[in-house]
Amino acid sequence: MSFGRLERTQGAQPMSEINVTPLVDVMLVLVVIFIITAPLLASSIKLDLPRSDAARPNETPQFVTLVVDKAGQAFLNDQPVSGDQLDQRLRQNAALNPDTEVQLRADEAVPYGRIVEVMGIAQKAGLNRIGFVANAPATATPAPATRP
Repeated sequence: MSFGRLERTQGAQPMSEINVTPLVDVMLVLVVIFIITAPLLASSIKLDLPRSDAARPNETPQFVTLVVDKAGQAFLNDQPVSGDQLDQRLRQNAALNPDTEVQLRADEAVPYGRIVEVMGIAQKAGLNRIGFVANAPATATPAPATRP
């Protein structure tokens, strides 16, 4: 027997990197499971619903077109109207359908005060849904690139 130093060999060092392959395998299995089960979750129950006059799902939203030109003249559905006529006709539209939308188009040169006045007439008539119509900006054609 010999006495002396015992030599110990060090074992394998622990890995500090994540092994990505099993992670990807698990994720792919989960994706396949979700692809298979998603249509099953979206199935609907077949019902015979009762009929009602109150439910009108196919009714398209109504709108009126209100245009203000450069001179400040108002046009309702392409018909020229004065201030009193505008108020009266907008009230008639609001009485028929309170959800009627006013699509407001105005020239760039119209003063802001006139636009506010027309919007106020529409709101007093009971039409609170007002949409502003504008043209898309003209796209500039890019100049051809030149090489030095």
